[in-house]
Amino acid sequence: MDPAPAPLDALAGRLRERLLTGAEPPDGAAHDPAERVRALVDREAALLPEHQRAELVRLVAERSFGLGPLEPLLADPAVDEIMVNGCGTGERGQVWVERAGRLEATGVRFTDDTELRHAIERILAPLGRRVDESTPMADARLPDGSRVNCVIPPLALDGPVLTIRRFRRRAFTPEGLVARGTWTAPLAAFLAAAVRARLNVLVSGGTGSGKTTTLGALSSFAGTGERIVTIEDTAELVLQQPHVVRLEARPPSVEGRGEVTIRALVRNALRMRPDRIVVGEVRGPEALDMLAAMASGHDGSLCTVHAGSPAEALRRLETLALMAGVGLPHAAVREHVAQAIDLVVHQARTADGGRRVVAVAEVTRDAGGGARARELYAVRGDRARWRAALSPELAERLGEWTP
Repeated sequence: MDPAPAPLDALAGRLRERLLTGAEPPDGAAHDPAERVRALVDREAALLPEHQRAELVRLVAERSFGLGPLEPLLADPAVDEIMVNGCGTGERGQVWVERAGRLEATGVRFTDDTELRHAIERILAPLGRRVDESTPMADARLPDGSRVNCVIPPLALDGPVLTIRRFRRRAFTPEGLVARGTWTAPLAAFLAAAVRARLNVLVSGGTGSGKTTTLGALSSFAGTGERIVTIEDTAELVLQQPHVVRLEARPPSVEGRGEVTIRALVRNALRMRPDRIVVGEVRGPEALDMLAAMASGHDGSLCTVHAGSPAEALRRLETLALMAGVGLPHAAVREHVAQAIDLVVHQARTADGGRRVVAVAEVTRDAGGGARARELYAVRGDRARWRAALSPELAERLGEWTP
């Protein structure tokens, strides 16, 4: 969307300030924000043509009650992510978006730090959170479920930085992921068989590789009669089964109290009679509790982890479990991982901006009893192929399915 002309943009800023200073609204408009803005524009800019007054109403409303110039981007269903790199007229003040896996600059920008800070405050204030020099970073969520991260000076050197990852109300179906090239139809059939056979599956990949999307699609293979407990740092999963319990971690308040961690939620989930536990991302000591749940009767559980390959995913899981600080020897943790995880599904972002499952590995034991990733499926270039037969144990659990 093209930016507003400079004079209209400046006038919108002044009218916004006047609106927020608490000037008395005209009769009948006190309880209707849209009417208050319209009445203010008609009173203060009566000489402007009708189309410019309408544009002015839109600008003032966006800056007063919404997220300012980001509102058109948030209304665009093709936008997956919005990145605000400071403000001003230079290249560093541009707002970038991701569409179809590719980054592109927009004509949208904030005029100054104050306007951008106001937008950040409107996101955080309803959640009882704030950013200032003592806490210059924050995570939050918009009312529609979109994930928000903000960083302000002195950590952000060129002005406040705001990142919004859009929330999709309708998750991608397995068929949709086949159509998008994320996985092939035979691979989807294999993964469906694995989930229905109650294998514990770990989804790995880098940032923005589509791990959560794949996790949601894998969850769709679970039975409708199962009780599924989902645990996330910021709720993103949209499961279609009728018996789903959604839990979300809570950060500490401004006073540093009231934090509820992923680890605490995993422990609590064990008391909720789950048939499956789905953890959006394992990134800390909760890994040990998740492994314990998987290895002690909660088969069919799913989770994701940041890693560059299936083998690295297993090593990272070991490292995270050691962070629990319970004094377990490394060898015991490695054996724990080998016992708990059955399959690793690795996803990556491709050069054209797409997301694709590029490897699937069976977890077996090495000579020392630890976890080893045995590659079953891999993508090399544009060619996907099955690289090894299933082990007898895995083949028995999957029944009649064959690659």
